[in-house]
Amino acid sequence: MFRMKCFSLSIMAFSLLIAGNLNAQSINLNSGNLEAVNVRISFEKMNSKNAVKAIKDSSIKEFDEPTFIKIKNLNFQNGTIEVKVLSKLLKNVPAFARGFIGIAFRINDDNTKYESIYLRPTNARAGDQVRRNHSIQYYSYPDYKFDRLRKESPEKYESYSDMEMGKWITMRIEVKGSVAKLFLGNNTQPSLIVTDLKHGADISGSIGLWVDIGTEGYFSDLKINTEKY
Repeated sequence: MFRMKCFSLSIMAFSLLIAGNLNAQSINLNSGNLEAVNVRISFEKMNSKNAVKAIKDSSIKEFDEPTFIKIKNLNFQNGTIEVKVLSKLLKNVPAFARGFIGIAFRINDDNTKYESIYLRPTNARAGDQVRRNHSIQYYSYPDYKFDRLRKESPEKYESYSDMEMGKWITMRIEVKGSVAKLFLGNNTQPSLIVTDLKHGADISGSIGLWVDIGTEGYFSDLKINTEKY
């Protein structure tokens, strides 16, 4: 009887594992799945990887705006977003360009509300420690951009992690309710933890591959797991 119970429990655990993985998917980054929102996109090979490239529309002058490649027909609330990103600086960029690149998530239909975590790769190896501390950034559109968050809650929504310009970086964001955690590469500990996503725990929406001024951004190997927590 004991062996039968153990066997039954094992089958149940296996079934739950399979069910939990049914919502995991790799997203095909082709033109049919993507919508350009205030960016120019193209498809190129970068460092032996097929990638989609994004450059911010020069008519958008403000920072932390909806400038991303939006994934069509996707509704994400909780789960994991993983993507490889690579950024380069465009020619003749302003001095404050940092290679801004990242992920927007829970984007509403008209792109007026979303959450985002992005990287500033040039800061990670700067000689100035303050710049290093600003290597990773969370913001929430439209009301909580980086400058407001830095002024009202210094150091809370930014952090340091090592990374390089011009090399592929794996970003993984785990989202659960009002909490988001960013992991880089194979790190088992998060590089940034946000415990109070500004739009709250209950909203959902699409995912965007985000860039800002001065960035030539590349994205590859997008994987999304919408497993319920």
